[in-house]
Amino acid sequence: MIPRVHKMGSRTIGLIRYLYGPGTHEEHTDPHLVAAWDSLVPDPGRNPKATYADLQRLLDQPVEALPKSRRPTEHVWHLSVRTAPEDSILTDEEWGDIARRMVAATGIAPEGDTAACRWAAVRHADDHIHIIATTVREDGRRPRRHNEAKRSQAEARLIEADYGLRRLSTGDGTAAQRPTSAERHKADRHQRERTPREELRESVRRAAAGAQSEEEFFDRLTHAGLLVKRRVAPSGDLLGYTVALPDDRNKNGEPVFYSGSKLAPDLSLPRIRERWTQPAEPSSDEDVSPELPALPPVTGPAYARRRATTATWQALLQIEHADEGTAAAQIAVAGEVLDALAKTSAAYTRRELRDAAFAFERASRSHVRAVRGHDHTLRQAAHDLVHSGRSLGRGEDGATTAMLIDTAFLLVTAAAKWHTKKHHAQQAEAAHQAAEHLRAAYEIAAAQPMSVLHQRGRSLPLQRRQAVVLRQALPEIAEQVLAEPGWPALAATLADAQAAGHNPTRLLAEATRHRELDSATSVSDVLVWRLRRLAHLPADPAASLPRHAPTTQPALKAANNASRRR
Repeated sequence: MIPRVHKMGSRTIGLIRYLYGPGTHEEHTDPHLVAAWDSLVPDPGRNPKATYADLQRLLDQPVEALPKSRRPTEHVWHLSVRTAPEDSILTDEEWGDIARRMVAATGIAPEGDTAACRWAAVRHADDHIHIIATTVREDGRRPRRHNEAKRSQAEARLIEADYGLRRLSTGDGTAAQRPTSAERHKADRHQRERTPREELRESVRRAAAGAQSEEEFFDRLTHAGLLVKRRVAPSGDLLGYTVALPDDRNKNGEPVFYSGSKLAPDLSLPRIRERWTQPAEPSSDEDVSPELPALPPVTGPAYARRRATTATWQALLQIEHADEGTAAAQIAVAGEVLDALAKTSAAYTRRELRDAAFAFERASRSHVRAVRGHDHTLRQAAHDLVHSGRSLGRGEDGATTAMLIDTAFLLVTAAAKWHTKKHHAQQAEAAHQAAEHLRAAYEIAAAQPMSVLHQRGRSLPLQRRQAVVLRQALPEIAEQVLAEPGWPALAATLADAQAAGHNPTRLLAEATRHRELDSATSVSDVLVWRLRRLAHLPADPAASLPRHAPTTQPALKAANNASRRR
């Protein structure tokens, strides 16, 4: 159940006419009262002798009783309450009870208060009601409406439990503004999948993903085809910006502009500027996953995805082990990586990745203030993804996409756990939704490379040799991994690492040193990508294998230092 406190109004008769009228798109059916401050209030919807003006005069009487100098200009209060699509249809009596509970919870008409404000609840659809009230009490005082939106949400959670409705999570005030009914109807009329507000939010988030300056951010907005206005102070300083879709016009044919803050709290210009904080120096005891010496760089999307995978893995460790401000920053930037990945993905994974980024948007914000600077590596990864171009989804490009999605899934899952511990219910749910989309995208992206590895690992002698390695390195989970369908692919990867000059036992130990594997759906799949990343093996198993000398401890130490500098 979703209650929404609307903007205060000045004309009672105007809102009454809307509530009893046909609606903008003839969507109002059988408008009528379900409850009011007085059971004898005339209902223009059911009583042919009652008029809108009769109801307006009764509601406005306490306002009109005040001297003109004391009458509030905006005195019309409006609350809508809507059930979920899957909820059963409530009766008029049930909606009347819900209306009385809402006006009591918000301070409009506390239970038992005989001098409270006058109000009326109108139903013109199966799934919602509107409550109109005038905010002058019978005794001439104003109602106590402090935190009315939060209190209405709290009461909605109780009503859901009492009526067996879908249980929603209480918000914390950091969610993006929902599209209005008018915006939704306009989107339907123009056959848009999403409202202009939602389309703009997604476009601005993608433009901000990994951007490293104002110039780059505004260039991306322009290249995305948006109309952009900059708000400049008399001094010449840039104060803010607004954006619009070229084909979204008002009734006068003018573009409808939205400021960044109206799209989402973290898309205002000051909040976007916070992302450009200089990178923080790592402390000497900072836990950074060591990397082996780099091979000659792979250019293009594949190289950017490998670098992003490493950065995502390090961000995952920060979420699980760093302080809450640093963790919050990594979670926020994780949204940028998902936006960049969706923007540059191949067609066959684009929809799921786009939906993952869209869902995770809610998980990227909370009241825990992000400490910027430590998130520089992940932001650079998002920047590189955007500038590396779109992946074709084949060969090394496609396989490194699967590698990155696999690690991003673990990152998003860690974010969900972090939010759950902080009791951020909406953010945790959003992260879980994003994880499901990432899981679907991974299954698509990984199908070809994992199939090749599975075929190469079907040799029983090869499996027996690598099973010895697995039991020696990971005795606690070895039998579980050996029973998984993905074991042949892991066995092939261990053989690849050995052929490339690495010690597979040492690699397995390194792959599991920093984090448990209990949350992984397939431990063998996770280990395949970790090993191929750590050993710098081609993500595409059909490619030729690199060969180099076994890694020495000094080389490993040098790589660790290089990783710290990044």
